[in-house]
Formats: sequence, C-alpha cells, structure tokens
Amino acid sequence: MPDSSYFQQYFDHLHNRLQTANVADLEQAPQLASQAHQQNRKIICVGNGGSAAMASHVTVDLTKAAGMRAVNFNEADLLTCFANDYGYEHWVAKALEFYADEGDLVILISSSGQSPNMLNGAKQAREMGLSILTLSGFRSDNPLRTLGDVNLWVDSTAYNIVEMTHHVWLLAIIDYLIEQKQDTAS
Repeated sequence: MPDSSYFQQYFDHLHNRLQTANVADLEQAPQLASQAHQQNRKIICVGNGGSAAMASHVTVDLTKAAGMRAVNFNEADLLTCFANDYGYEHWVAKALEFYADEGDLVILISSSGQSPNMLNGAKQAREMGLSILTLSGFRSDNPLRTLGDVNLWVDSTAYNIVEMTHHVWLLAIIDYLIEQKQDTAS
C-alpha cells in the first residue's frame, strides 16, 4: 500500500509549481491569441509526446469553447512524411512553412525546452512573422525559453509535473478567453 504522504507531497509540489507562473506572461498569452483571432488568423499548437496530446486538447478547446481557429500537427502521415523527408529536427519548421500564415500564433510546448524540432520551429516562426508562445521547464536557461514573444517556464525537472503545469496554465488561458468572450457578448 502506498504511503499516503507521497500523494500529499506530490500534490503540494504540483500546486507550488502552478503558483510559480509569471502572471504578467500569463496575462500576455491570451492577448496573443485574441490578436490572432481578431486578425482572422489561426493558432497552431505543437508538442512532442505528452505535449502533443496536450496540443490536441488545447486546439479543440480553443476552437469549440473559445471560438478561435486552432490546429495542431498530430497527423501520423504529416509527422512521418515531414520527419522522413526533412529530418525529425526540421519537421515542425517545415510544417509551419507549409501551413502557417503571417500573423498566426504558434504555441510550442517542450518540457525540456531543448527539443531540436521545437527550437527550429520557433526560428521558422520568427522568420515568418508569427507570434510565438513557448512553454518549457527543466533548466531556467533552456534555449526555447528565449525564443517566444511570451515564454512560460516551469521550475521543475519532473516531466509529469512540467506537463501538468503546462496543461493547467493553457487551460486557464482558454478559460480566461472564454470568460472575456462572454463578458463582451453581455
């Protein structure tokens, strides 16, 4: 039987990580999304592994609940084709080159902030004039953390803590957008 203190300590740690959010950055993130939406642009969410699953969830909520056009690049045929033809480290950059339009917002999620495909995607996004929101964790000096217009960082080296914190922050941003939409409609 597990030690009940493990779970309490785990949830306390997660709670503390959630509280480390830079509120000014969290407030800027929905502004990036609103700006893209007001300019009839889309939001593109990209991640690897669990972050890719998170990107899928976020795009559905942005589209359905917040009323904003959002897409992700989680189709197996796209990923395997672009990774095969351009190299895994370049598939995000190439997907952005083919699918993104100037003024779009790109959300790049990497727990370590060191995934070459996300770093190359950020550089491609910058060259294309896209807005960039990054979510990373692990080292405070990870390279992805310097490449966005807004950079959300989790001070943890535990993958699940970083991913869950990213997920909660992103869903809080979506809930904020939904509330703003409702306030405007009232």
